[in-house]
Amino acid sequence: MASTEVDTIDTGWVRENPEAPSARFGWSGTAPRAYAIAALISGLIMFAMLKGNHVGHVEDVWLIIIGVVLIGYAAFKMRPRKGAWKRA
Repeated sequence: MASTEVDTIDTGWVRENPEAPSARFGWSGTAPRAYAIAALISGLIMFAMLKGNHVGHVEDVWLIIIGVVLIGYAAFKMRPRKGAWKRA
């Protein structure tokens, strides 16, 4: 019968938890750059939706607000930060 013990895995990272399920793949965390790219694309799609058969401009206002917020989020996340690699 196979053992259920987790072996210590040398991933090269000091802070890597050897009991994490993703330790064998060498990565655990989020993808902030992917989120920023998705927000940028979604914001551009919001602006593309401005062209249409709108009679009132309430929809346009909401599309502009949401598009600006998404593009602002993407710009904030994509800007280079000095010393970000030093944080724990």
